Amino acid sequence: MRLLLVEDDDHVAAALAAVLAKHGFQVVHARSGEEALQALLPAANAGKEPFAVVLLDLGLPDQDGYQVCGKIRRLTSTPVIMVTARADVRSRIHGLNLGADDYVVKPYDTGELLARIHAVSRRRASEEEPGPTAEVAQRLGRLTLELPTRRVSVDGEPVQLTRKEFDLLALLAQRPGVVFGREQIISEVWRTSWEGTGRTLEVHVASLRGKLGMPALIETVRGVGYRLVVPATRQGP
Repeated sequence: MRLLLVEDDDHVAAALAAVLAKHGFQVVHARSGEEALQALLPAANAGKEPFAVVLLDLGLPDQDGYQVCGKIRRLTSTPVIMVTARADVRSRIHGLNLGADDYVVKPYDTGELLARIHAVSRRRASEEEPGPTAEVAQRLGRLTLELPTRRVSVDGEPVQLTRKEFDLLALLAQRPGVVFGREQIISEVWRTSWEGTGRTLEVHVASLRGKLGMPALIETVRGVGYRLVVPATRQGP
């Protein structure tokens, strides 16, 4: 499995690459944002196995890591895991909005990092498998979900969601008003039982509420999980 490691500190990169190699990864090291973008170009990967994951440190010497993430997402759908020292929710939401699939906060445990890498790799593989085609769009008040095309709109206006945001919303929309436990959501959307994913779930819920412009859409059931509250249809004049 090929992995693109974007890290400007050679000592950190060498140590991490050695650990990743022991777990079966072929690591390509990029020391800057520009090197990372060049490494992801189709011409640079002709005849090679596609990258399974991009591990992106945000503290790069030439470009802001968030900008690099946005550029990567325009180049490829390869999963991106951000590595950041910023633990606040707003920074994480910003990264997810730019297209990151997950994040790891420094200092991190190597086992945690490996679990996240394998989790996003499994999700990508499952998303590429053909599945049953839904026949109609699902309408829930002001909200419309088109499962075949993975499109979402509110009052007819399209809303851009990341892969995991859509998966989370689609899961809750299967049974509006029914509470989904945190463990169940993590298992079905992130396909893992690893407890550390819980914080990722909270960030995705916050991001969804903001993007859809309906803070009350996803209700937190304290100590249990979340449920989707069907929004009322907007009335005309």
